[in-house]
Amino acid sequence: MSGHSKWATTKRRKSAVDAKRGKIFTKLTKEITVAARIGGGDADINPRLRNAIAEAKANNMPNENIERAIKRGTGELEGVQYEELSLEAYAPGGVALIMEILTDNRNRTLADVRHILSKSGGNLGERGCVSWMFEKKGLIVVDKDSSDEDEIFMLALEAGADDLKTENDTFDIYTTPETFGDVRNAIEEAGIDITLAEISMIPKITVRVEGKNAQQVLQLLETLDEHDDIQHVYSNFDVPDEMLDAAA
Repeated sequence: MSGHSKWATTKRRKSAVDAKRGKIFTKLTKEITVAARIGGGDADINPRLRNAIAEAKANNMPNENIERAIKRGTGELEGVQYEELSLEAYAPGGVALIMEILTDNRNRTLADVRHILSKSGGNLGERGCVSWMFEKKGLIVVDKDSSDEDEIFMLALEAGADDLKTENDTFDIYTTPETFGDVRNAIEEAGIDITLAEISMIPKITVRVEGKNAQQVLQLLETLDEHDDIQHVYSNFDVPDEMLDAAA
């Protein structure tokens, strides 16, 4: 579990400073558009849209971009129609992968994913082959230097969190999808900086990989994450911390 959360946190930190911001905005725009199309443009009654907007603001996405994406979703502006896909796969070392996708060309995206996996020693699986290894939860990550452990623990539990785990340099807070927004709001209102907040597929069991397999897994995750149509990549890998630090 720590491998996934630390990799996700590393991605967030990199996204704040690297040249991929345009790519990140594209993915956020897709999510906001689809959320508005499915549940309507009122974030107060559309939890998926509310979470998508919060994620966009955390990445400093301009308000006008957010508003345009909502209007495309509700049909007030013309826009591309995206299809949602969830793909399951295996990475080197028997590591499980789940990819959440928004695409306007299903065949193109499937071909791209198969090509990426085959180059990295992975393979696409059947629906349900690895999803049983994961549980949908809210994940909120706070740096240890942002809060006292007792303070964040009590604050999170009182707001409805399920659990808090202490990692090397972070507090990882887990919630149900339903209580995610309440817990996130409580932490933000307390003035505590959040490093990562997302509805995530959290692995129930992890697979330890080292050496060449670990390098292949990390490179595969990075390549998949860079694909425009892949919104999220979830995995049950666990690798040595020094390898994650080197990949940052």
